[in-house]
Amino acid sequence: MDVAILYSGGKDSTYAIEYCQNKGWNIKYLISIKPNRVDCYLYHFATVELTKELSKILGYKHFYLNCNVADPEKEALIVKNLVEEQQKINKVDSLILGGVGLQETQLRSLQKALMPLNVEVFASHSGEDHEEIMLEMLEKGYEFMITQVASDGLIDWLGKNITKENIKIFFNDAKKYGFNVIGEGGYYDSLAFAGPIFGNKRLVIDDFKKVIENKYCGHIIINGFKIIQNNLIPHNHVAQPYKLLSEQ
Repeated sequence: MDVAILYSGGKDSTYAIEYCQNKGWNIKYLISIKPNRVDCYLYHFATVELTKELSKILGYKHFYLNCNVADPEKEALIVKNLVEEQQKINKVDSLILGGVGLQETQLRSLQKALMPLNVEVFASHSGEDHEEIMLEMLEKGYEFMITQVASDGLIDWLGKNITKENIKIFFNDAKKYGFNVIGEGGYYDSLAFAGPIFGNKRLVIDDFKKVIENKYCGHIIINGFKIIQNNLIPHNHVAQPYKLLSEQ
């Protein structure tokens, strides 16, 4: 099967790439949509610009587009217009989303938009256990950080990496505060910067800022990063201390 992947750079869309690889599907291209506003319905806002660098490591054709609207149908048309144009020269059977299928507004909007093109839209890990997916990713060596939050109990996790050491605490917070543990439904977004599909390279974040909008919502802005070989990073490397915009 020939597929395109909606790639935000987050853990779920990153894992969708591995899923397609394991299925033996032909990944024709990745699509990344960078909103210029934080209230888009379908697309991640924070750190999507880093997909430009990550897609180079992955070696796939990559389309990077902007979104300046906050309306599910209009947002979906951005993807439809791209896929429709590509169908003339680079045809795909399906558009794959990351996650387990709880992002209903995103799924329904894109399914409706791409139906006239006979392009199926589905989530890569539909119906699978949420906690098991995260544990599996960590066990395989994926590394990811929380880049945007919109829920009680998550503001303290903003800008932090999820690791084997803190994942149980994260799970407990999800139960305590009622946010979805893998973030679907808009609770949080993430950035996967290392893992098996990236081979021997990784993205290292050297500096970032936190933008705190209120006690529930915030996002990060990456100020400095580099791409390095895995064997060149110290095991105990941590990013430089973040700057809090509200304190500047």
